[in-house]
Amino acid sequence: MRSRVNELFTQSRSAAGSRSIVSMMQEDGEQIGRFKVRGLMRELELVSKQPGSHAYKQATVERPDIPNILNREFDVPAPNQVWCGDITYIWAQGKWHYLAVVLDLYARRIVGWALSNKPDADLVIKALDMAYEQRGRPQGLLLVVAGKHGPGRGG
Repeated sequence: MRSRVNELFTQSRSAAGSRSIVSMMQEDGEQIGRFKVRGLMRELELVSKQPGSHAYKQATVERPDIPNILNREFDVPAPNQVWCGDITYIWAQGKWHYLAVVLDLYARRIVGWALSNKPDADLVIKALDMAYEQRGRPQGLLLVVAGKHGPGRGG
């Protein structure tokens, strides 16, 4: 049983506690209780480590020189005139994943998206490329990027 507990703990990247390991073992048909697993984990000196909370790097430079062209006018008269974009993070498979989306404000539909392990410029470029190609390479549109104050405040 020690080797199985150690194996499951290792597979979980040191995140599984006694309850999780009991559930995994019971799914495999093994009859074992939480206190037994907890004791085995103590013997093996296995300590569950949960991932820290998510935090983006803070921008070091403010950009007050960028004019607010949109000025919170979110009702757009036609497609491909104003797009907005943002990045969010999703916890899955034991790590953070980042999703960038581009939304056409006219239709309120996602026109481009990308998923990555890092919230970097490549992620944003992939989402914009998808939108640009799928929407027929539009010209003269305004891209508004959400910041810490929400969409439309800085762009």
